[in-house]
Amino acid sequence: MDLPPFKPYANRSGQSGVPAYALLPSSILLRFADDRYIYLYDDVEPGAADVEAMHERAEAGSGLATYVNQHVRNRYHARFDPPG
Repeated sequence: MDLPPFKPYANRSGQSGVPAYALLPSSILLRFADDRYIYLYDDVEPGAADVEAMHERAEAGSGLATYVNQHVRNRYHARFDPPG
């Protein structure tokens, strides 16, 4: 799978565990600082409402990791090894 380019997460609190993300129309890919994998969250898992909330927080640069920890946890659609 070819992955889209990732954007650095703004991390306005300075304490986020998410260094980078990539937005797709109905999904989001996340990298976590303490994990080597890339996680896909989409309209199937965890669902469209959660993905929309994650999109908003990613673009705002605030609250993304907290949202994942409090609402999504391990409900991701797929996990990938990073390229290279």
